[in-house]
Amino acid sequence: MTAETAHAAPTGPSRSDIDQTLRAILRDVLGLDEAQVVGFDSDTGLFGHLPELDSMAVAGLLTELEDRLDIVIEDEDVDGEMLESYGGLLAFAEAKVVEG
Repeated sequence: MTAETAHAAPTGPSRSDIDQTLRAILRDVLGLDEAQVVGFDSDTGLFGHLPELDSMAVAGLLTELEDRLDIVIEDEDVDGEMLESYGGLLAFAEAKVVEG
């Protein structure tokens, strides 16, 4: 095998893995029903739409994201846009995983 044909194995979780982990975090931290979490799409509203996701729950959510995805979330990373919808939170999580 030459260097041109050798491909590095992907490292870290796949997009699907991140999606499944994020759904599990939302279920566990917010106490949501499995069927509700499975039904989330990119436009599903989170903060301001789910009564379970209040300001106290946000801290737990961010801590679980850090722990389960092995990422670091700085205070300046957190804004309302990332928590507005499931798609926004998923995009944020994916970007943080890629960032390492």
